[in-house]
Amino acid sequence: RIVAPGRVYRKDDIDATHSMIFHQIEILALDERGKLNLGHLKGTVEHFLKNMFGPDVKVRFRGSYFPFTEPSMEVDVFFRGKWLEVLGCGMVDPNVLTMA
Repeated sequence: RIVAPGRVYRKDDIDATHSMIFHQIEILALDERGKLNLGHLKGTVEHFLKNMFGPDVKVRFRGSYFPFTEPSMEVDVFFRGKWLEVLGCGMVDPNVLTMA
């Protein structure tokens, strides 16, 4: 299990919701196949967000696509009267580990 915070640099058009530099936290948990499931991931994300935004924050998960995870989700919190996308997450695709 690792937690790796850091800056991300990418070519992006700058607007109200995008920047060429932003902060990201990578969290990776690996175990034997079948010992970690989507419930563990969702529980970890909700716990993190409740500590960041407060215990009463509303959290929603939306299906998405990221090339190295399956399933993949984007996560929003209801903040200051509107839904705000705060992170993407997913279960590591077993094929990624097989090819490593």
